[in-house]
Amino acid sequence: MSFFTSVTSRLWLLAFCLVAPLSANASEAADSGDTAWIMTSTALVLFMTLPGLALFYGGLVRVRNVLSVLMQCFAIACVASLLWVVVGYSLAFSDGGEFNRWIGGSSNFFLRNVTRDSLSGAIPESVFVMFQMTFAVITPALIIGAFAERMRFSAVLLFSAGWLMLVYFPVCHWVWGGGWLADLGVLDFAGGTVVHITAGVSALVAALMIGRRKGFPERPMPPHNLTMTVTGAGMLWIGWFGFNGGSALAANGDAGMAILVTHVSAATGALTWIVIEWLRHGRASALGAVTGMVAGLGSITPASGYVGVAAAMAIGLTAGVLCYWITMYMKNVIHVDDALDVFSVHGVGGIVGTLLAGLFVATAYGGLGLADGMTIAGQLKVQLIAVVATIIWSGVGSFLLLKLVDMLVTQRVDEESEVQGLDLTQHEETGYNL
Repeated sequence: MSFFTSVTSRLWLLAFCLVAPLSANASEAADSGDTAWIMTSTALVLFMTLPGLALFYGGLVRVRNVLSVLMQCFAIACVASLLWVVVGYSLAFSDGGEFNRWIGGSSNFFLRNVTRDSLSGAIPESVFVMFQMTFAVITPALIIGAFAERMRFSAVLLFSAGWLMLVYFPVCHWVWGGGWLADLGVLDFAGGTVVHITAGVSALVAALMIGRRKGFPERPMPPHNLTMTVTGAGMLWIGWFGFNGGSALAANGDAGMAILVTHVSAATGALTWIVIEWLRHGRASALGAVTGMVAGLGSITPASGYVGVAAAMAIGLTAGVLCYWITMYMKNVIHVDDALDVFSVHGVGGIVGTLLAGLFVATAYGGLGLADGMTIAGQLKVQLIAVVATIIWSGVGSFLLLKLVDMLVTQRVDEESEVQGLDLTQHEETGYNL
């Protein structure tokens, strides 16, 4: 009996010695399910810009400017992608040494340490790089809605590139790259501060500095193709599942809940806008429905990985109401020509969602739960600090950058070019040949 026991023990030991290295290697390999989901999410987020945002914005402008908006979205995607590879990823996600609270380092310029085998958590680092690149692509593209129909193409590209360097990369590092807001414990699951507040505040500064379109607000400037806009809005809604669900960086329950609350908030925001219009004007518009949807999507973005379904409804409702009234106030009372309502939808939605994430994360409200030692009041304070810091940084940075761009290339087209439209004067093409 002892002989067989001895032989059996030795066989088990031999098997363990042979299998253990394989198990160790397996633990260092990427998780195929997580990798597949983040690759899918990457495609969904890029789908939000090309073609989603391009069609959404393109339909909202007048017919003589449709091609210019499509071109701006397309070109910004190219500029942001290359800038992200050259310096952006490193500045956002690398260790910045003694300056790490504020900005990353240069260790990954040109992605020199990103290989086929390097990992970021359970996924290949190359996939993480590409996923985060799509966020850098869509954020400056959001801003173009503020100065649509009146900014030179060269100025758009210069501003977008400079804005990524001066505003987006630092804020991204503060929140997601181990910077000072991450140290404070800020909750921003998918970009309330990094994407929506930065873009919204910068859009407001741009609209004020560049000035109103000729004829605004005396002359009506309705969208030229709402069919295109609604189509683009549908693409944004679908793509947002990758935006928020992919930010879990895994195919798990967090991703599933993020997708669920994203959908619920979008539906609530859209219905809220519809009801307000119905009560005020006796009819509901397609433009109002899709605008409310975007308000719901933008507001749930920072909270999507932390809150439950009831909270998502509350966030979508709050954003729908606030974004509606601020949109009306800016257009009809103070006459700020934020042409496509970037600040009043994305900026305000991002602020609402970032603040409410600090409340609804508590288990008492069905959320994921506060960090150890953190109270609701303490978390709300952190969220408020993040909102204020992002507003100031984005506003001041955009102001300085727009001044510089105007000195270099003159950012606004002349009056004759604005009347003819940017399609012809900037690109010598037309959106339609009918």
